[in-house]
Amino acid sequence: MSKTKKSDRTKAAILDIAWDLISQHGSTVSMTHIALAAGITRQAVYTHFGTRAALLVALVRRADERFEIWEEFEAAMALADPRRRLEACLDAWFRFLPKISPVATDLIASRVNDRDAAAAWHDRMDELREFYRALARGLNDAGALRSEWTPGKAADFIWANSSVQCWSLLVTECGWEEDEASRTLRWNIVNALLR
Repeated sequence: MSKTKKSDRTKAAILDIAWDLISQHGSTVSMTHIALAAGITRQAVYTHFGTRAALLVALVRRADERFEIWEEFEAAMALADPRRRLEACLDAWFRFLPKISPVATDLIASRVNDRDAAAAWHDRMDELREFYRALARGLNDAGALRSEWTPGKAADFIWANSSVQCWSLLVTECGWEEDEASRTLRWNIVNALLR
């Protein structure tokens, strides 16, 4: 096995262990705790990631990879019918939310006082918002957006109304079932935006 492949496997294993630890204990988990759980030295974690911020950014990007959100988005974007395209994108996202919710919720709470958590959160949200802009532009080009929406405002609306925060309020604070929250949010977004 090449050194690069072994290094990539080690990095992925560290990230998966870090994901599990942060899911259980929050993003205050130290590099030392991650190293101990991974059975390596703290220095080895730093060798692979450099900084805690880099580890957290790699961690949330790894979640995208592990749970294949971008592959699902790509398949949804290939749908010709604008309504089905938007619904499929939202379905993919709402299937993804329960998988990332524990870590995402912690990063949201921590980002106010933790620059590393904020960097990881913004890294993923910037890419997601850009994806929603492309989705909204496609809906607009197909003549599917209601006349009161610009693509930019539609993208912001999708992003805010499908957010971890919005979904979590319904699920954890209000006691809704995950599927019920997802269906309701999807219905509201689709019917608010499309003709």
